[in-house]
Amino acid sequence: MSELRLHQVAKRYGRQPVLHGIDLHIRQGELVVFVGPSGCGKSTLLRTIAGLEQQDSGQILLGDEDISRQPPGQREMAMVFQSYALYPHMTVAENMGFALKMAGERRQAINEKVAQVAEMLQLTPLLHRKPGALSGGQRQRVAIGRAIVRKPRLFLFDEPLSNLDAKLRTHTRVQLKALHQQLAATMIYVTHDQVEAMTLADRIVVLHEGRIAQVGTPEELYHQPATTFVAGFIGTPEMNFFPLPSGQMPPPGQLLSPWLQRLDCDERAATLGIRPDAFEITGGIPTFKVDLVENLGAQYHLHGHFIHEPCLTLVVEGRHPAHIGQELALQVAPERCHWFDAAGQRLPQPSRASRQESQHGA
Repeated sequence: MSELRLHQVAKRYGRQPVLHGIDLHIRQGELVVFVGPSGCGKSTLLRTIAGLEQQDSGQILLGDEDISRQPPGQREMAMVFQSYALYPHMTVAENMGFALKMAGERRQAINEKVAQVAEMLQLTPLLHRKPGALSGGQRQRVAIGRAIVRKPRLFLFDEPLSNLDAKLRTHTRVQLKALHQQLAATMIYVTHDQVEAMTLADRIVVLHEGRIAQVGTPEELYHQPATTFVAGFIGTPEMNFFPLPSGQMPPPGQLLSPWLQRLDCDERAATLGIRPDAFEITGGIPTFKVDLVENLGAQYHLHGHFIHEPCLTLVVEGRHPAHIGQELALQVAPERCHWFDAAGQRLPQPSRASRQESQHGA
């Protein structure tokens, strides 16, 4: 079994706590991504799982085995680093087989395993080259291959694509996703890039200030964010937020469309969140003025404002171009609105009955 369980794992550096009672269950065969801003504790949590850092309290179980106090070499894990960590004086084949050699395996067995993994990663023509003769993407594949050859119970990736350019990063990300499906292995992947998290993960763990803010599938985090932090961190462009003084909708004429003024929101609501792709351009009375246009080909990102309202970003398809200074009428379906209380916690959606009444009266 290669499922992983963390029970109340805590870590501090001196007097500074960096992990606060982390509880997490990673199922066998899952690819789970740790994501969050710099300093949130994601790399520290990964290194603690690997045994490179020692937790101050809590328990780490791999299958039924408590590995909390085991040294890294006994945890049956393989880690792929951002810096590749290849030996420059060794060939690709020697790098990939080094751990097996140190474990005392026979040369023939090592060669067979290296050849098999090299074919899987399209590295066969490069086996006799040294790292200095490889591109960044090729070096990263060698580092991944070195991990696969060991047949670990758990793969750990610490921002492995951050040193690659944008095009190569996308290509390698697709390869890594396909590799996970092929190996059916349990993998933990750390990144600060929420696009990587959304495209790679079976489930995402969002970390914030050393705590888990939310765990869920990419779809759950995008459509049902648990907090304003998760809502703002997941999604590009990020969610638009509108403060609601005393739980009331803004005065008429300041926001969106008439039905939204009458929507029966929770009296605890302090913030309304709307994703940029939730807006629809209508033929009504214009209330939104375009200040900036980003043309991405397939879609436009429009930055602008409502009267007396904060700046706003919306996404429209490429066949609906807009220009600076243009005024637009917008509307949003009620089910695409997100409500949060004063502490930033998600509130339930208004009931279906209240939605229908609001739409009937609009």
